[in-house]
Amino acid sequence: MEFWFSEMHTDNVKASIRCEKQLYSGQSDFQRIDVFDSAEFGRFLVSNGSVIFSEKDEFIYDEMIVHVPMAVHPDVKHVLVIGGGDGGVARELSHYDEIKTIDVVEPDEMFVDVCREYFPDNAKGLEDPRVTIYNQDGLRALRTRHGEYDLIINDATDPFGHTAGLFTKEFYGLCYKALKDDGIMVYQHGSPFYDEDEGACQSMHKKAYRVFPICRVYQAHIPTCPAGYWLFGFASKKYHPLHDFDAKRWNKRKIQTWYYTTNLHTGAFMLPRYVEDLLEEAEDRVKKKED
Repeated sequence: MEFWFSEMHTDNVKASIRCEKQLYSGQSDFQRIDVFDSAEFGRFLVSNGSVIFSEKDEFIYDEMIVHVPMAVHPDVKHVLVIGGGDGGVARELSHYDEIKTIDVVEPDEMFVDVCREYFPDNAKGLEDPRVTIYNQDGLRALRTRHGEYDLIINDATDPFGHTAGLFTKEFYGLCYKALKDDGIMVYQHGSPFYDEDEGACQSMHKKAYRVFPICRVYQAHIPTCPAGYWLFGFASKKYHPLHDFDAKRWNKRKIQTWYYTTNLHTGAFMLPRYVEDLLEEAEDRVKKKED
């Protein structure tokens, strides 16, 4: 008998992965966590019924959320990762010797423990001596930090679940205050393809656009994400993701990647027309001061 995991992307679209077996299931104070093993994607982690990442495609997300801002900001010393309990973002940050501290704010200790056991290639990033893990709420952590960070990465997964507070107007304002005068914030922006997800994408862009003088969106193609298509937000006090992008400096690092390249960096900001229209509509609402 075949064993399939299915995730509803919309009321009319369901994505299914044939599994070899289920490796783990548990309920934390924040979410239900399941780990499955599959022939196509290897092990993959599910939170409250939604695939968060798989062994086969997690590198796309982690590389794009880390290397894009790191190729723009000329001198990152202190980084805050909100979420990031699997360790994949910290793993990519560990390639940069100039970084002095990596603060990972992950409230769910069980999530960290599960990833350490079942996804050691990700979790090894948490063993970097520059990493400090704080098991606390992201909003609460931000309220005590002012002008400390060169880069903030919001690696929270769900704008509607237990991390909903990390997608509010207050959150973006607190990130702005926690950044240094030339700081950058990047965040997952969701998938814009299905009609029911358009509103969430516009809402996130509108909130960041209100707060940051430079606010852009870029893309990646991730098979286990809804429609296989994912957006990231780039918000900055000073640096533009293309005008201040230094491909030569980044290539000199000789970091081994499987998705990110400096050619792709530029192309990732060239969005399809329907996505541009969504974002421009959100920006127009801000300009007209519409809620």
